[in-house]
Amino acid sequence: MALLTELRLSEAQRLASAYGLRLKSVTALAAGSVNSNFFLDTEDGQRFFGRLYEEQGLSGAQFEVRLNLALSSAGVPVARPLVTLGGEPCVIYGRPDGREQPFSLYEHVEGEVVCQKRVTQGLAHSVGAALARVHRAPLSGLLVPDGRFTIDALRTRLRRVHDSGRASLLPDAERIDELLAEIDKKRARDLPTGLIHGDLFRDNTLVSGESVLALLDFESACRGPFLYDLIVTILAFCYGDSLDQSLVASMVRGYASVRALGARELEEIETEGRLVCARFAVTRLTDFSLRVPEGEKPLRDYRRFLERKQAIEAGELRRAFETGLGSGA
Repeated sequence: MALLTELRLSEAQRLASAYGLRLKSVTALAAGSVNSNFFLDTEDGQRFFGRLYEEQGLSGAQFEVRLNLALSSAGVPVARPLVTLGGEPCVIYGRPDGREQPFSLYEHVEGEVVCQKRVTQGLAHSVGAALARVHRAPLSGLLVPDGRFTIDALRTRLRRVHDSGRASLLPDAERIDELLAEIDKKRARDLPTGLIHGDLFRDNTLVSGESVLALLDFESACRGPFLYDLIVTILAFCYGDSLDQSLVASMVRGYASVRALGARELEEIETEGRLVCARFAVTRLTDFSLRVPEGEKPLRDYRRFLERKQAIEAGELRRAFETGLGSGA
């Protein structure tokens, strides 16, 4: 989440009126990096979460709202969106410079984002179960798009590193490119596939104790392998200084309590896990490392995902899966 576009109270009141709300105040939220987000407080004491989309067009914003409506109706813990008085999922904000941005409104969920050290086995179990509910949710004919982070797209992004000439980054960029080429040749094409969140990190999860209150930010949601999505979430919640196998096992148990993992999926743990690591190493290279001067530490270090890759290649992730599913030694 981020503040990239300012929203005056009068402008926010006009947007809120499309939903039948009388607005008292608007508060900008400064965290995050992609969209502009706000708390909107009404005259009758209600609080809502508002979002101005900075990159997505109207169709993408509408999809995210409709997806969250479908997930909420299916009992998945998400922040439920509002629709306008006319039944539309979004309204258009006309900026002073003439640019138009989609705006959506969600019910406010009071919860907290936990740091990795506060992730318990009970919370890991709950997150795994919540993710499985996403994967099993009926979508009422909603057309789920293909993802943005295909192997070809990732290799194209890596060219930015090569083009930059940054000597300190080039060796790892070369190795990641070779890894992606290898995975492309061997990746299974027959894994169970459907809607995936694609980016379920801790800052996209509101919790209370060991309960999940809401999964947030479905902006990267797309069609993909369920196993890939589970590993994204495992590596986000269960890796501190190293892979915490007890947390992984708990998350896998929670997931499997809602959706069983098939034998074919278990065969592909290493390949899908290595692809997850390559994807986030690439995006951290292009979105963080390239944006700071040579020698300056980026906010998010791509090498953390190369460390995760080494743990996966050493068999740590597979052993934790086996423990969670009761098939380990």
